[in-house]
Amino acid sequence: MLTVGLTGGIGAGKSTVVRLLAEHGAVVIDADVVAREVVAPGTSGLAAVVAEFGPAVTRPDGALDRERLGSVVFADPERLAALNAIVHPLVAERSALLQAEAAPDAIVVHDVPLLTENALGDRYDLVVVVDAPPALQLDRLVRQRGMREEDARARMAAQADREQRLAIADLVVENDGTPEELRPRVDALWGRLTERAGRAPR
Repeated sequence: MLTVGLTGGIGAGKSTVVRLLAEHGAVVIDADVVAREVVAPGTSGLAAVVAEFGPAVTRPDGALDRERLGSVVFADPERLAALNAIVHPLVAERSALLQAEAAPDAIVVHDVPLLTENALGDRYDLVVVVDAPPALQLDRLVRQRGMREEDARARMAAQADREQRLAIADLVVENDGTPEELRPRVDALWGRLTERAGRAPR
């Protein structure tokens, strides 16, 4: 089994790279999806979040009100750290269980947006960074996602910068062009991963 931690700044195209790798046969574990699962209604994770932040962070249906919680934690580093102390261990545990279910010869790609920020690189055999120039990231966020420019800049500023991400990369996928240009680059990445895993590429 080869474990890959894949990350990239917002607007870099990480999700597209993950989708293309899945088409090749990678087993994908999405940290954002897992993070939602561990605080779903009825979980111990949600109970712990409510105990820490109070019932106001839940919606009338009992689900976590992410917007309200976000308004609390992103304005206060100490409260964000308290939330991370609850959620991160649960995400790690759940991700490890999902990885254990994969075939022994699988290439398991962990889609981890905050891999750099949380210094998680050592958990994986390889770290892959999807890279794009910041100006292009900003343009994609505004044009493709409809974000206001000031909001897009704030989201980018809240993440690790480009140099920090590239510093931890074992492999880099440049996504500075069109989707058509990206596909052969991901094909080449898959070849590198299968070579590292010791099996023939599909």
